[in-house]
Amino acid sequence: MTKSCVVVGMSGGVDSAVTALLLKQQGYDVIGLFMKNWEDDDDSEYCSSRQDLIDAVSVADTIGIPIEAVNFANEYKDRVFSYFLREYEAGRTPNPDILCNSEIKFKAFLDHAIRLGADTIATGHYAQVRELDGFHQLLKAQDASKDQSYFLHRLDQHQLSKAMFPLGQLLKSQVRDIAREHGLSNHAKKDSTGICFIGERPFREFLNRYLPTKPGNMVTPDGTVVGQHMGLSFYTIGQRQGLGIGGSRETTGEPWFVARKDMQLNHLIVVQGHDHPLLLNSQLDTLEMHWIKGAPPDTSRGYAAKTRYRQQDARCHIALLTNDTARFTFDTPQWAVTPGQSVVVYDGNVCLGGAIIK
Repeated sequence: MTKSCVVVGMSGGVDSAVTALLLKQQGYDVIGLFMKNWEDDDDSEYCSSRQDLIDAVSVADTIGIPIEAVNFANEYKDRVFSYFLREYEAGRTPNPDILCNSEIKFKAFLDHAIRLGADTIATGHYAQVRELDGFHQLLKAQDASKDQSYFLHRLDQHQLSKAMFPLGQLLKSQVRDIAREHGLSNHAKKDSTGICFIGERPFREFLNRYLPTKPGNMVTPDGTVVGQHMGLSFYTIGQRQGLGIGGSRETTGEPWFVARKDMQLNHLIVVQGHDHPLLLNSQLDTLEMHWIKGAPPDTSRGYAAKTRYRQQDARCHIALLTNDTARFTFDTPQWAVTPGQSVVVYDGNVCLGGAIIK
């Protein structure tokens, strides 16, 4: 008797291919589902969805599972991309991958999979899920360098109860080895980066097609004009590349970084030196606080949090302000805390949830 039906989100990459292979080996009834979520300029050099579909079909054939393609371009535009543009226009820096997971992969995709008769869905994310005392917990992956729990922190109990992450216990190197040993054609395909479902492309040029440029002054904290910016939407806190300001005799010669945005004056405030005080924050306020368990943890004790994906967990204390807002106070100042990005909370290896930085 076969086990239950699992629909695997197959992107054409090696992670989702090995996910499908492992579940098939474990006796599940596996169906592959390729999501197409972006249609604008789909024929451009940056959009690889056609090749990705070919790769996904090829590995599904090798594994011996059926695969279908589904188009969520409208849902993506409505739920993710419109938000993404609104945030950039407001001068914030959103994280589309997080919204992509909660709104597309674990909502539109999950709903579709259930209509296909699936009991659960699986993805190639590096994370783990376990049930404890009637609640589903999201855990970090075994491979700390690949852990993606940060991007999954907005999932809820229902979504986690329907999710499987077979790669959570594996190292990336093991995943590639498994793919090679089983003759999967994409075993050496490089990992995709870039915007969720949109691909890798010159970001400023891409954004410029959707948002107007509104040039203004780049200024130091004391108001000295040191250059021109093309529009506050096109920069992010902590950015060093692409500012176009060299050193001068009046400056220290250290690199420049974006420290603040003054939306009213249309000024981009820049500072010199990686550890300039304006780039360090011990406290931040949040919006849209989301707890995976459905309720906040005991905030009388300390937790760890990270304000960007590639950061180390940092000790902090959380004060709940309202149902969905909170204040985080860190033991050590955090670098380049960026409005619009997410702060994600951990208790050891367990991801408790997170919020958008205000």
